[in-house]
Amino acid sequence: MAHPGPHPALTAAADAARAAYTDARARHDRATLAETVEQGADGTPTMRIDRLVEDAVLRALEPHRVNVLSEESGWVDRGSEISLVIDPLDGSANGAAGVPLTAFAGTVAVAGEFTESYTSWLDTGRGWWAHREAPTAYRTSGRRELAGAALSMLRPHTAKPGPAAAWWAAASRAARVRVLSTTCLEAALVAEGATDAFADACSDTHRLVDLAAATVLVGRAGGVVLDVRGRPVEFTTDLTRRWSGVVAATEELGRELVGVLHEAAASAHR
Repeated sequence: MAHPGPHPALTAAADAARAAYTDARARHDRATLAETVEQGADGTPTMRIDRLVEDAVLRALEPHRVNVLSEESGWVDRGSEISLVIDPLDGSANGAAGVPLTAFAGTVAVAGEFTESYTSWLDTGRGWWAHREAPTAYRTSGRRELAGAALSMLRPHTAKPGPAAAWWAAASRAARVRVLSTTCLEAALVAEGATDAFADACSDTHRLVDLAAATVLVGRAGGVVLDVRGRPVEFTTDLTRRWSGVVAATEELGRELVGVLHEAAASAHR
């Protein structure tokens, strides 16, 4: 039986994010958009562009009466069985600077279980929707080994010996490395086979809002979402929890990448 399509709260949030992002870019210069205006619920600085987009998304979600876990505002409890985990603007620094690599990502959780997700490339309007019980046309590349792979990673944290060693260990084995600075978009590219894997090289940068959508989208496309340290990527309202996410085309590639990163980081401290 065909699935009826995206939850209306998902589409409302994505539409609001794109409209607010477009409006913010039109109204403000780069310095204004990049200005830190507060500390977010996840403990990291909130740029003005983050606040403008998230405020618009939260307003759009009010009629839907779902709980919301969002990067800047944290947990909004409306007493619903349905929760929406959202990253209204992934790639904030890109967006503020005018680099067209930004995304909205939203994931529906029912009684704490992720059921569907939608990722929208805000600069183009291109989107990826998946439901765990619905067929999808997305397929990963199917690559099973890191040698020869196209790999995306977060930037190398050169001041930290473990993450720096892990980054270079993975990069030296891959055929191509990209740093796009937008986890949600990079995960979508793994889902459709444009790249083989994406990873945070042991820096524990990822929050749930960065990885939740990938667990549904990439999982339905045949890939996996793992954590370098083996922590499950599961629903939580605690935005202080961190992961070093690995998003890979196959279980085999994901496990190999986790092993390479973990061993290199451990060796740097011996």
